[in-house]
Amino acid sequence: MHNRPDACIDPRLDRTFRRLIAWGALAVLLLPAARGHNDWFGWMPLWLLGMPLSAWWALHRFALPRRAQPQAVPLRRRRRGSVQARRFASASLPGRLLRAA
Repeated sequence: MHNRPDACIDPRLDRTFRRLIAWGALAVLLLPAARGHNDWFGWMPLWLLGMPLSAWWALHRFALPRRAQPQAVPLRRRRRGSVQARRFASASLPGRLLRAA
């Protein structure tokens, strides 16, 4: 098995899929008929963009894009002296229940 996942990909096939995707994207963007439905083919953007993109993704063995690893952020220390004041809602609770009944 190769160390790099791109090592076993045929560059000619990769270049062909990239060109098909670029031409399909241009057709969908520039030609109104390419955004519609055809009786023989069905929904045209699926065949002009969706299928070449899925084939290209399969060529790359369904590799997901790599995410950047987040940098380690030092945690801030809590201050022990100051505690946020709490509100006591239990004093106003019986009055609300009496009004609702």
